[in-house]
Amino acid sequence: MFDPFIAPSGTLLGLLQRGRGDGTLHALAAPRPEALAALNHCVLSDPRHDWQVENRSLYYARLYLDLDGGTEEIERHLWDAEDHLDTDDSRTGLALAVLGHLASYGRDDALVLLRRYAATGANWAWALDELALRDDDAGLRSLAEAVLARFPATADGTAGLAAAVRDAFEPRPWRLWADDPREAVGARVRAATEQGSFDRWQRQMRPGGPRPGWSVQAVFDWAQEGLERGSALHVPAARCLSAVAGAEDRPLIIEAARSGSEGARCAALHYLAEARDPAVLDLVERAAGGPSRTVAEAAVAAFERMCGEAAVDRARGWVHRPDALGASAAGVLACRGGVQDAPLVLAALREAVRGEGPDATRLWTLVDGVGRLGIACAAPVLRHVYRETSSSHLRGRAARALAATDPSFASGFAVECLWDCEETTRELAAHHAETGDIRVAERLRRLAADPAEEAEVQTAVRSRIGPDAPAL
Repeated sequence: MFDPFIAPSGTLLGLLQRGRGDGTLHALAAPRPEALAALNHCVLSDPRHDWQVENRSLYYARLYLDLDGGTEEIERHLWDAEDHLDTDDSRTGLALAVLGHLASYGRDDALVLLRRYAATGANWAWALDELALRDDDAGLRSLAEAVLARFPATADGTAGLAAAVRDAFEPRPWRLWADDPREAVGARVRAATEQGSFDRWQRQMRPGGPRPGWSVQAVFDWAQEGLERGSALHVPAARCLSAVAGAEDRPLIIEAARSGSEGARCAALHYLAEARDPAVLDLVERAAGGPSRTVAEAAVAAFERMCGEAAVDRARGWVHRPDALGASAAGVLACRGGVQDAPLVLAALREAVRGEGPDATRLWTLVDGVGRLGIACAAPVLRHVYRETSSSHLRGRAARALAATDPSFASGFAVECLWDCEETTRELAAHHAETGDIRVAERLRRLAADPAEEAEVQTAVRSRIGPDAPAL
């Protein structure tokens, strides 16, 4: 999937793509056709960089309800000819998830679309999972023949059906169909279920990993073989070394970390980092500056897993390096440094924003560190990250850091966060939003009554509007 185009943060489309609370507020104030056009653009062209961890579906579904939006554009998208050419989940997953939430709010048109798509669409398994959570038994039973018709009565079709049953996120439809008295439905699903269980048992009986009695060298060989196959086995190999290595093996492991094969070096570095070996920091520094990118990345990753004052002290010396180890050192100080490290963390935050922009990966740790250390003068940078980042998770982290550093947060961004797409950000806002804003009390009451809202958010809301809470 290509990175999506994200509109500027000051536009309605940019706000909605980011999932910001202000997106909902601006959409409700904008002309309805303009708001619906921007909303449909987001749902049909997923704006998330990582659709597997960022939330948007409930946010967009709620806005459809507020705008009384129809599902015609979603229908056209789902039944576009491209559906059978581009079968990647990311093309239709967001639209199907939005329909699922709309169905949970009682929108029959969304439920009908999900049923039709589960019967005929390429991403039918996702639609079926949405229905498993929202449809009644009769609706699910009516789909059995259409879904099973996707798997012909051939060896490949039978294997595909077994895999579909085994890998389903929501087993409810398959369990209903297994009880169907028809031979072509119930018997096929029961057989597929049994085959899936047998496949799992066979995999368990053929483990491909280390065996008892392996030597240190055998573990190194296994790590190298995995690397040559394209599998990074550094961390599991390090765990294996913890089981088989003794004190007499330390010279061999240190030599492997210094000059062994790439797989052996990576495994040895991780092992020595976990063991807090006194030689590991020098070995990490050497590897991070070496010619092998694989070993350099493993060295940095091993260093980031280290605990203890020795690692933090070395990070203070490495933080000015212009490479990945320098960035990692800043992250270590952000996570485990003391108050005296605040200037270094703040400088790293500013440099990351200036050099890499508001979506830089290393900002996640630095933003958390600024909040943990309570660096009040970082608030302007945090506000910039909050406004501009396209990652709703990073925006939530920025909001949490602002809550710890910015006195204006409760009356500012916290109010907007009550409409945010991420439940953790809404939960934070429910704890902090200043109730002097008339919108806050009404929003808290609506969240408390919304059956689709997460339990943690509603618990936070009840702490503000419950019988023991101050009057709103």
